[in-house]
Amino acid sequence: MLAYWIFFLVPAIAACVSSPHMRFHADGTRPLHINETWILIILVLTIMIGFRYEVGGDWENYFRFLFDANNLSFADLVTKRDPGYWALNVLSVRLDLGITGVNTLGALIFSIGLVLFCRNLPRPWLALTCAIPYLVTVVAMGYTRQAIALGLVMVGFVMLSRSRFAAFVVWVLLGALFHNSAVLMIPLAALTISKNRFLNVALVSVAAYLGYTVLLADSASRLVQNYTDENMQSSGAFIRLAMNALPAVLFLLYHKKFMITPSEKKLWTIISLISVSIFFAFFPTNLSTALDRVALYFIPLQLIVFAYLPDAIGRPGELNQNIVASILLYYAAVMFVWLNFASHSHLWVPYQLGIG
Repeated sequence: MLAYWIFFLVPAIAACVSSPHMRFHADGTRPLHINETWILIILVLTIMIGFRYEVGGDWENYFRFLFDANNLSFADLVTKRDPGYWALNVLSVRLDLGITGVNTLGALIFSIGLVLFCRNLPRPWLALTCAIPYLVTVVAMGYTRQAIALGLVMVGFVMLSRSRFAAFVVWVLLGALFHNSAVLMIPLAALTISKNRFLNVALVSVAAYLGYTVLLADSASRLVQNYTDENMQSSGAFIRLAMNALPAVLFLLYHKKFMITPSEKKLWTIISLISVSIFFAFFPTNLSTALDRVALYFIPLQLIVFAYLPDAIGRPGELNQNIVASILLYYAAVMFVWLNFASHSHLWVPYQLGIG
């Protein structure tokens, strides 16, 4: 358990002593520069996630991909669902890297996406700290395929914040190669378009249709059956949905004070409204697993809101350490409760490094 806390406390300390980045381009976006420190962060994240041994809820289940990959060639991947993840397994088998090779390659993709997303925010250290308790520890170490997809979707969010709609669609489609549910994010692009609306909406709609047809159509009924099965309930879904709903409400209350571009404001307003709706949909339905899995793609909302909140409700451009400390205490409490009381946390504790 100590490893998780060290991993949390190091960026937390940096978040407490770091001033917000207030430099902007002419279009209102922030410079996206990855220096040596953040390259090191990518490497540490990759090692922590990729070299874990018998850590995570689906640890045993992912071995079936590796075993089946022994009989596959890269040409066979066109017939597979989630071909990107199968490709990692075939590559790892060819290089004799085992499950550690698959996990490390996946962790590298996820970590690059997370760091790019955090560096696009005014307080990247605070955003990274907020990501550790659940996004990194639970999702990246437990839902390997969806974590890779989410890493690529986060790169897409960075592109969308710069009004690069086509690039967003491309990154989401790449994510869908690892977990086909990622295609559900493509319609968000159409909702944020303000210029050349007809052409862009048409292009996004075509991409969404092609993405659904190629990646999701054959397995849609199976996914619906699995995620809506009344006997398949996701333990802890209420807490996780609430963790998205809280920043969603904060964003809706304070969005006018967030120093973000109009396209970003539109995007995160839509995601906030969806997050609140998903939270309330939890109560009258038996769709906890489906809602929980869709909500994973909205976890970046937490990073967005809490990276901007100290300057939105405090003094812009200053440390605002009391607000930062409150956010850190909240996520420390989340981590403490999850590690000690979550029904499946024993699958993560103790943390072990190894090669499998």
